[in-house]
Amino acid sequence: MPADDLPPTQETVTAIVVAYDSAEVLPACLDALAGEGVPAIVVDNASGDASAKVARAHGATVIVNPRNQGYGRANNQGVAACRSPFVLIVNPDLVLQPGAVAALLAAAERYTDAGMFAPRIVEPSGRIFIQPRSLLSPAHLNAASAAVVPDGDACLPFLSGACLLVRREIFLSLGGFDPRIFLFYEDDDLCRRMRDSGHALVHVHAAEAQHARGRSSKPSPARRFNARWHLAWSQAYVAAKHGLPAPPLGSVLKNAAKTVGYALILNQIKMMAHAGSVAGGIAWRRGQTALTRQKLAAEGPGA
Repeated sequence: MPADDLPPTQETVTAIVVAYDSAEVLPACLDALAGEGVPAIVVDNASGDASAKVARAHGATVIVNPRNQGYGRANNQGVAACRSPFVLIVNPDLVLQPGAVAALLAAAERYTDAGMFAPRIVEPSGRIFIQPRSLLSPAHLNAASAAVVPDGDACLPFLSGACLLVRREIFLSLGGFDPRIFLFYEDDDLCRRMRDSGHALVHVHAAEAQHARGRSSKPSPARRFNARWHLAWSQAYVAAKHGLPAPPLGSVLKNAAKTVGYALILNQIKMMAHAGSVAGGIAWRRGQTALTRQKLAAEGPGA
């Protein structure tokens, strides 16, 4: 796998940033990491823009994938390429604020039974994002309206995959992100497995990150279709993996009706989004895999 100048093995933490047409947002992300003294590995998922060039110009190590390997599989590549005891998984449209990494590492020293830590994620509106619910969450916690923003450190059932400090040894012992998932629910699945293995998940209030959600790559009808295909497929896959009921057939029919409705009013973006949901749901029922759709080998990078 092409890579250049991997970071020193004695570093405490290495950041892993998965890029896909992310040239516009990478500079701020990587500059913030450099300001925190954190070396970064950027795994470029076959971007069509200058993401790899931008990453190198900002001092990052770059692994270039000839094909898009998906979010979890690409992060697995990055984690495998470093040797630091901690890895910091960071979305390219997220900017860590000064002192955030130090606060996360200090929390790791305080909470030795915890496996993953997440900063206080602040959106452009000023809202603090807390993962309010998940398909894999216990029923009594699975209510967005009941979500409470902690005013200090707190154990949570799930953490956002936008930024995670993870003990590398535990990450590897759990098999990393599930390589059968191309996109969506990979962070929920990892959180669930982390909790099931006896390791707490900690929200670290003193660590702040600014997150411009949805700006990792530019949208298009084709990308919206593909994203919603994987959202529907991954939901069904993760439910089956953890012994939960499959999404009802009615959800496919509902999305089919919305596809027709948006086609009639010529809203291409929303039409393609709902069409993708229909296709992903049907593909799951037919036994098609996410990797088959992306023409990826199960034993390839990230597996």
